[in-house]
Amino acid sequence: MLKFASSALIASTLFAGAALPAQAAANDTTVVLVHGAFADGSSWEKVIPLLHAKGLKVVAVQNPLTSLADDVAAAQRVIDAQTGKVVLVGHSWGGSVITQAGTSDKVKALVYVAAFAPSEGQTAADLGKNYPTPPGVPTLQADAAGFLTLPEKSVAENFAQDVSPAQARLIYATQGPIHSKAFGEPVSIASWKSKPNYYIVAAKDRMIDPGLQRDFAAKLKATTTTLQASHVPMLSQPRQVADVIIAAAQR
Repeated sequence: MLKFASSALIASTLFAGAALPAQAAANDTTVVLVHGAFADGSSWEKVIPLLHAKGLKVVAVQNPLTSLADDVAAAQRVIDAQTGKVVLVGHSWGGSVITQAGTSDKVKALVYVAAFAPSEGQTAADLGKNYPTPPGVPTLQADAAGFLTLPEKSVAENFAQDVSPAQARLIYATQGPIHSKAFGEPVSIASWKSKPNYYIVAAKDRMIDPGLQRDFAAKLKATTTTLQASHVPMLSQPRQVADVIIAAAQR
């Protein structure tokens, strides 16, 4: 009996020791979440509690959505304010932002969630030219100042078709208009070339072609997760999205 107890104690100590580096890495890590177009920081509301439950610090950037440069500056201010390492997460348009903003030595990994992943000199508008036009794109509406929004019907049918009607209405009501010029601004650096990368492909996306997403993931040599989700997997499948971010934080 004593021999069995001793063996169990040794085994438990070994397993605890193996878990320590991952836990220590997570405790020293802040997850910086960068939302996409037609959204704001609340688009991460279902993921943030799951990250907190793992002991992670979390900050959601509020992009002005006025230009690529402005959004990159907003993300970089948050990154610079952190004391430890950062996992930088971008959804949709936020992928272009983290590609440009993720050069800091603090950034230990990039996570792309149904997101653009441009190379140097590429604009978001360039990226889908050789792919089918997603159904949601032609529904975009521009105001007199050049800001783009999605009509309520398209939010429900193309942007977030796998959330509840109440959630879709909330997304529509709180959407962040993005200036059309942002999609024509090229990134000058591709931070994914020097960082570990993770990519979540949304297989039922109607805003960014899923085939394009799969090609982004391959280009980045990313650890790839495919979800049967709309353009907003962080709202329709938050646990699966959180799991990918947690894995990045624990590396």
